[in-house]
Amino acid sequence: MHLATDPAPPGAPATGPARPPALDDPASLRVVPARHYARWAAALAVTVLAAQFVHGLATNPVWEWGVFRDYVLSETIVQAVWVTLQLTCYATVLGFLLGTVLAFMRLSRSPVLQTVAWTYIWVFRSIPMIVQLVFWFNLSALYDRLGVGVPFGPVLWSVGTNSLIGTIGAAVIGLTLHQAAYAAEIVRGGVISVDPGQLEAAAALGIPRLRQVRRIVLPQAMRAILPTAGNEIIGLLKGTSVVYVMAIGELFYQVQVIYGRNGRVIPLLLVATAWYVVLTSLLSVAQYYVERRFARGADRTPPPSPLQRARRLARDLRTAAARRDQPVIPVEPLGESR
Repeated sequence: MHLATDPAPPGAPATGPARPPALDDPASLRVVPARHYARWAAALAVTVLAAQFVHGLATNPVWEWGVFRDYVLSETIVQAVWVTLQLTCYATVLGFLLGTVLAFMRLSRSPVLQTVAWTYIWVFRSIPMIVQLVFWFNLSALYDRLGVGVPFGPVLWSVGTNSLIGTIGAAVIGLTLHQAAYAAEIVRGGVISVDPGQLEAAAALGIPRLRQVRRIVLPQAMRAILPTAGNEIIGLLKGTSVVYVMAIGELFYQVQVIYGRNGRVIPLLLVATAWYVVLTSLLSVAQYYVERRFARGADRTPPPSPLQRARRLARDLRTAAARRDQPVIPVEPLGESR
């Protein structure tokens, strides 16, 4: 039961409960920030784990940072890094060239080209890379000599397989053929992402088919191709470590040779890890700027790059410092005469 009370006389102090603020007056409302206790706890836990990891890196003697410092820039390791970069570059260029051809073969209206491209992709995606490398390394056991001649007829010129395909050549062939199968699907996915109306409009204007692909389809498809292609190239860079089975002096093989002699396994593995991190970071930066370039057609005003943001921050700091160093000139009140 609600009991009514007599109203307070005029001028008397209010003794009843305070009236709630009006909901239609935002200024009278008290704003209480949300408290994310779970987020704070997770951030604290991650910070503690990161601090423990860094502390272990600095204090655990097994890391042997002195050994790491002696080998990370040694001549043997630098030459091995160069071999790794060569394998990555050759396999990337040749693999994506062959993959582009296979992609357009799959998109062709010819059932023969479609079948051949699909079979190639199916076979080379099914076989592990290390098996392919060992197969190409032992190609001379299958074909002692390779030659050129009339199909199903006499051979006009031949050469020994081992003299034509060396160890590096076998590694490049294996990496290229393996990479082409994945590059074909990456390129095909980018091409089919382009609106078919673009080709119809180009055909209506009488533009030749090859020019349609080169000037209309591929520039638009690159926006869909580049992110996956960059990820695939980074995977190929790390995948070159598999060629250690062929005794090629790339980074991981040389690290194995060195720690096999001196027994310093952990610091030498850390050397390889550091170089792979550096190379992957450089590839990621290159991928960012290439994607930014091909995005110009869709985004007329792209967001500033990290380098541009750093330059802008430095310019703002210099401007603020210059203003702080300027002397303050007092302003005389209006109407005051000297």
